[in-house]
Amino acid sequence: MLAAISQFAACKTPEPVRVIGYLPAWKDLRQSVDRTDLSQVTHINIAFLNPDASGVVDGPDGPPCMSGATADDLHYVVAKAHQARVKVLISLAGGVIPPCSGDWEVLLQPASQQQLVDDLVAFVADFDLDGIDVDLEGVLLTAIHAAGNYTPFVTALSERLHPQGKLVTCATASYEGGMIPVESIPLFDFVNIMSYDTIGPSWGQAGSEHSSLEQSLAHLETWRSRGLPKEKLVLGLPFYGYGFGDQRGGYSYQEILDEHGMSAASTDLIGTACADCSYVTYNGRQTIRRKTQLALREGSGVMIWELSQDALSPDDLLGVIHEVVDAAR
Repeated sequence: MLAAISQFAACKTPEPVRVIGYLPAWKDLRQSVDRTDLSQVTHINIAFLNPDASGVVDGPDGPPCMSGATADDLHYVVAKAHQARVKVLISLAGGVIPPCSGDWEVLLQPASQQQLVDDLVAFVADFDLDGIDVDLEGVLLTAIHAAGNYTPFVTALSERLHPQGKLVTCATASYEGGMIPVESIPLFDFVNIMSYDTIGPSWGQAGSEHSSLEQSLAHLETWRSRGLPKEKLVLGLPFYGYGFGDQRGGYSYQEILDEHGMSAASTDLIGTACADCSYVTYNGRQTIRRKTQLALREGSGVMIWELSQDALSPDDLLGVIHEVVDAAR
């Protein structure tokens, strides 16, 4: 009997590894999904859906406050992803709320929250989505939580979507004022840690990197201490970089290789990272490999912001992630 139990334990199917990629609606969803090797991802998060000033999330031609995407575009992405057995979620809000958006703080108050939840659940059904990713961030997240409305909102979504077999996930930062409340953690199927943007064009400590391996290690420790279990922890990876000094402010990974050559793939830095210096900070192939190994050891997978910024195969970062995941199977 003991031998049989031991053999069963040894042969037990491992937990599936998550590889979650965001696709921004404003960057040609069809082209982005067509150029993505869907065999290398498990989930796609379409970013971002916001209710309009009247609280409406959908209309005859698609979402009224989701610039660049029509209803047909959403159906196209969902159908293509499902054909490849990839789940598709709609991501709410985002780091920069567009002018067309209604006031999330007002819409999540008790008087209007139920209607918004009803509309979001209907949106998931209408587009055959696999769930909702809550991406309320920064000062907006802080204000909604301070008003006592964040966790009730996630609770309402979970109570409606989980019985249908749908997912409720989120993205969160790791700094005070940008983290989801601890009491909301049990409500999410998994939590995407945005382990990037430590420095940017107008924030952060001059001369630092925006997404180092050391920062990811610190962010994982932060979330372990907050009670986020390994099976729900997903580490975010950047497919982009920031430039300072004489460099451009922002780069996709493809643009970094185009402008600085293939040698840039083997490092995380163009130039020297120091105050008043000109440099570009990003993640090259080796750091993406090491972070993916870290994420599989300490969590349940990786999240990518965002897929359209990757280089084309065979120079792509997604392929590096896939190599690590495949080796771990």
